[in-house]
Amino acid sequence: MFSHSQIWQAIDRLAEENGMSASGLARAAGLDATAFNKSKRETPHGKLRWPTTESVAKCLAATRTSLNEFAGLLHGAPGPQRAVPCINLAAAGTSDLFDDAGRPAGDGWNRIDLLNVDDPCAYALKISGDAMMPVYRDGDTVIVSPAAPVRPGDGVVVKSGNDEILIRRLHRETGRKFELACFNPQLPTLTIERSDIKWMARIVWTSQ
Repeated sequence: MFSHSQIWQAIDRLAEENGMSASGLARAAGLDATAFNKSKRETPHGKLRWPTTESVAKCLAATRTSLNEFAGLLHGAPGPQRAVPCINLAAAGTSDLFDDAGRPAGDGWNRIDLLNVDDPCAYALKISGDAMMPVYRDGDTVIVSPAAPVRPGDGVVVKSGNDEILIRRLHRETGRKFELACFNPQLPTLTIERSDIKWMARIVWTSQ
């Protein structure tokens, strides 16, 4: 995985390459203008703050930057790639495509070359339609890591108790429930019991 400083430096480089300050990039992505300020990258007590995957995805979309181009900003060179399982989101609800931990399993997967993620069980889902605009667009590919820790603000893939595959943003969690926000702000937030979720995995990158 990349370090805290690598991620923030890549965001700064992305802003510079597009003739913007970090604040200008945040505004272009539809975020609060202070979202990428130096003061927001650590708490007053020195605890590291990371940008959410959603905010990075918005920056890439706003600047028309591909995942691999962003990887180049992280490395100073094109990002390492490997073949990962990939399937269209619309077909992902098939019961034999995932094991009980949300890892790819069974037949039906294609393979595509994408940025190497430090999770041997990472996979890709292709988005179709505009229901998740403006964060995810038709034709986008989201890379999912079942091993990555999930935090409020992250984009997540969820398998519900009735085998439906959902892509949402984790808004809040309690001991009993998850609040899952839609990326389309006109759609309501879904509240679901923990017992009604088979697994949840974090979206770590988006490729246009």
